[in-house]
Amino acid sequence: MYRLRGWPDLPEGLLYSIIARLGLVSFSDLVAFSATCRSWHAAFSTLVPLLPPLLLRPDVPMCFPRHPPMINKLVRTRPCHATNIANQDTYQCCQIPLHSIFGENNTPPSPLKGFRFSGASYGHLIFSRDKSCLVVDVFTGASVSSPKLPIIKDIGIFYAALTAPLASPNSHIVVDIGSRNLFWRVGSQYWVGRSPDDGPIKQIVVFKGRVFGIDSNLKLFKVQLTPQICIQEIPVMESTMIRKWHHSDRWLVICGDMLLLVSLRGTIIVTGVTFEVFRLDLSTAPALWLKVEKLENWAIFISTDKRSQALSCMNPKIWGGRSNCVYCYNHDSKHWVALELGKPLQGNGPTSKFNPNIFIFMGRDSRVQPMWVVPSMLSFCR
Repeated sequence: MYRLRGWPDLPEGLLYSIIARLGLVSFSDLVAFSATCRSWHAAFSTLVPLLPPLLLRPDVPMCFPRHPPMINKLVRTRPCHATNIANQDTYQCCQIPLHSIFGENNTPPSPLKGFRFSGASYGHLIFSRDKSCLVVDVFTGASVSSPKLPIIKDIGIFYAALTAPLASPNSHIVVDIGSRNLFWRVGSQYWVGRSPDDGPIKQIVVFKGRVFGIDSNLKLFKVQLTPQICIQEIPVMESTMIRKWHHSDRWLVICGDMLLLVSLRGTIIVTGVTFEVFRLDLSTAPALWLKVEKLENWAIFISTDKRSQALSCMNPKIWGGRSNCVYCYNHDSKHWVALELGKPLQGNGPTSKFNPNIFIFMGRDSRVQPMWVVPSMLSFCR
């Protein structure tokens, strides 16, 4: 009979059962579980894609302290909810820079005044002001400032993203300043300018260890970060299905071994509107975007601010979610909605019925909007 030699030798089936229960209660406990030993971390890593992202809601504050906490003793913050939609009675406390909170008025003076929200990825928020960027981990409070951007005047940053969590040894920030892209390896002393010939990359994802991006014309690029920044266009055959969504809002998202393009015509989600999803096929030359009729056992999570990282979750039925759906947040109802591919919008929260009055605007703002996030310490396993 099999005998346990110690806690690290617990069978995988039992470890998976523990992880599943912790995932419905506390992300903090999950992180502690993963750090216990190698065998537990290995089991944890295989199940992280089954956990839904947290819903960060800056417009729903927790208890507001008289003296707000500080990030690195510099930036005042306010504790906000990050709800676990698998169990709405539980939440993760996160710290949002005070001046950047959605809908926040009459806040105390803050060194962050004038910073604009520029993007969110890997559990971090990226702000920009006066030719520099500030990156904040909303769950740990850790932050880092970049060197000055190599630009003549303070121009707007249209998009900013990380290629990996800050703790990664090769984490870069990529920004779009309208005319070109700039790259900064976290911890280095300078920015590097690189862009495709026809204009900057507007969105990036990391797929199977490689950085991919798209520009405003839906051209696809592969970005090499080491030993030096290099951008290479990947030829993709023109598709009539893609062409009709040319002016849509669109998001790159990773679902397991699939790189997907999610498209929405216009900037408003209302009753009757559906998303279109395409899968990148790199097995041919040129590559192809193939229409996806069903997401099968996957769900996609899209924030209303287009600069926030799109996320995914496998087998959402495990926690009471729905497969083959795109999840969005509805400001009016303070709940999320699920749009099933090929079907009209339905659902307002996990149990409610069809709501004919849904109206969700997809756009961008200088302040932090409600968004889907995964804590940076879990991003390594997704």
